[in-house]
Amino acid sequence: MAVAGQGFEPASGDGPPAPPGERREAELRTAYEGLLQIRRVVGGPAGAEVPAPWEVRQLPRAVALVLEAAGIAPSALDAQGRRTRNGYRVAAGAESGRAEVTWLGPPGGGAAGEEQERLTACAAVLERHGWVCLLYRGPRGRRFLEVEPPGGPGGRPVGPG
Repeated sequence: MAVAGQGFEPASGDGPPAPPGERREAELRTAYEGLLQIRRVVGGPAGAEVPAPWEVRQLPRAVALVLEAAGIAPSALDAQGRRTRNGYRVAAGAESGRAEVTWLGPPGGGAAGEEQERLTACAAVLERHGWVCLLYRGPRGRRFLEVEPPGGPGGRPVGPG
């Protein structure tokens, strides 16, 4: 995985729309296959089912990569910072070691009406990749996913220590 601005950057939903085309698709496929390969190397036979340490350290980025690779649309912003389409937004969570996934869109775009179904779909994809997801309703009634590694923030092992 490259550093921001120095290679592939998954869509977080907080930037301009990703440039469409075969090049973006190829870069996304390569990044996603790299994620799975790192999991296999680090985690052994069951590794593809458990987030690797680098994913835990870069949790919002890893979550965005998995969602984009699954074909779920990210939200996007125009040059003035206004939302231009409905989609996921991934950001660091309120607590360290967690990410937050919201479903946002332009005013009047219907994102609030889609959020439960869309966030449930996001959770299903992330859980298949070993993440723990909890769906919450925020103070304004909007739903969001809290995503963390198995064992909680920091990826502590699950089970007796």
